[in-house]
This record gives sequence, C-alpha cells and structure tokens, in this order.
Amino acid sequence: MKQVTLPGGGTVPALGQGTWKMAERSDRRVGELAALRAGIDLGMTLVDTAEMYADGAAETLVGEAVAGMRDRVFLVSKAYPQNASRERLRRACEDSLKRLATDRIDLYLLHWRGAVPLAETVEAMERLRASGHVRHWGVSNLDSDDMAELVAAGGTGCVANQILYNLTRRGPERDLLPWLDARGIAAMAYSPVEQGRLVRDERLAGVAARHGATLAQVAVAWTLRRDGMIAIPKAGTVEHVRDNRAAADLVLDEADLAALDAAFPPPGAKRPLEML
Repeated sequence: MKQVTLPGGGTVPALGQGTWKMAERSDRRVGELAALRAGIDLGMTLVDTAEMYADGAAETLVGEAVAGMRDRVFLVSKAYPQNASRERLRRACEDSLKRLATDRIDLYLLHWRGAVPLAETVEAMERLRASGHVRHWGVSNLDSDDMAELVAAGGTGCVANQILYNLTRRGPERDLLPWLDARGIAAMAYSPVEQGRLVRDERLAGVAARHGATLAQVAVAWTLRRDGMIAIPKAGTVEHVRDNRAAADLVLDEADLAALDAAFPPPGAKRPLEML
C-alpha cells in the first residue's frame, strides 16, 4: 500500500475508508461493521468520520468496528465549525472520543470554515494536541486563500486538508494542491467516485477495459496517482471494500492519464473550491 507522510513525521495509507452516509440504517449495521473491519485487515487502516455523520452514530459505529485493534487504526474525525471555538472544541472532541470509545483522535479536522476566527480554532486545536486528546489536527474544505490565512494565524501545525477532489472536480489542481504540496500538507480526497456517479460514467470504460478494472477502480486509482494524496471512499459491504482496495494496486500509465485528461479536462483557470 502506498503511504503518505504527514508533516512532522508519521505515515498513513494513501487509501483509507470513509463513513459518510453510514450508520443511518439499522439493517445495514452488520454489513458496515464487517466492511470497516475487512478494510483494516486489507491495510486501509485510516478511517474517516465526523460528529456530523448520522448525528454522531457513525463515530459510534467506527468505535465498535475498531474495538480490539485500535492501535492498528489511524482515526480521523471532524468538528462542526460552530464547535471550533476555545470554549466548545474541547467538549466536542471529548464527545467524539466517547462515541469512538478511544482516548485519542489521530487527526482532528475543522469540518468547514464558519464564523469562528481561524486564529481561535488554531489555538483550540493546539490545546487539544498539547493535552493528548488529538495527535494531529487539520482542516477540511478550505481553499488556498483560507489556508494562507490559517497559516498566517499561527496554523503551521496543520497537517492535512480534506477536500472534494475527483475526475469531475479538478479545480484544486490549479492552485490549492500546488500550495499544499509546497508545504508538505497532505490532501485528503473525499467522494473520489463523486457519490457513485463515476461508477456509471462510460468515459472511464476504455481505461477500465485495458486494465480489467471497474470504472470505480479507475476513478480511485486516478485520485491516488498524486503523491501526498489520500483517498477515502466509502464501502458498506465487504465485497465493495475489496474492490476499493484493488484500486490501490492499479497503476495508470501515461496513455491512461492522457485519455482521462481528454475526457475530464483539467481546469484552465482557478475555480472556487467545491463542497458536497
């Protein structure tokens, strides 16, 4: 499994597991637990969740899934922007820790920018790191101007920015990804198959046929082609998680990448960062 090095040291697998839309139906719980555990066994040991997902139930699901193998897992969770203040972030983090049934979050993210000043969020994150509640902190859905403001506000400890990035959402290539690359900050791509829409996009069919792969595997492999990029597709079944894992071994050559550029052109100018 390709690894991504975080600022300050430490590595994580480039292919992890997302949990957005999980823990929303009780009849899927057994399958979702099995999928998360299977993914960990396959080396997809980075598991991403958030206090927002299923109103905290996704964190509870993750906590149950990693029970007995917590030390093998790199847990990522995210705080609502309204909870990112000096007064509220510690409490939000402690609530997430309880749901996750753990004593630390490996990477804690600001879910998106809200009304709380970034300097205040930086201070609150650094306090959580100093207290051992979190090992690393970062952000999500921040564009390049937001990132520059974050660093100017003292946020040099930020190790990752989780963003919407896939073949149909290539805007970050213009300036945000180069900005992150220049500073060694990891990028995490959520929705690498565009909430399932790329699974049915026949523009991927030619590359998929050449490799004997699925359309989804090509989409995920394309995202993973970049150094410093982590992809976190969601899989609710063991079969699906195995399909995702195979994408990490799929190497796209120059002809493949040229074909995908023709079908999904890179941005010609800066675009505002998109969100789902």
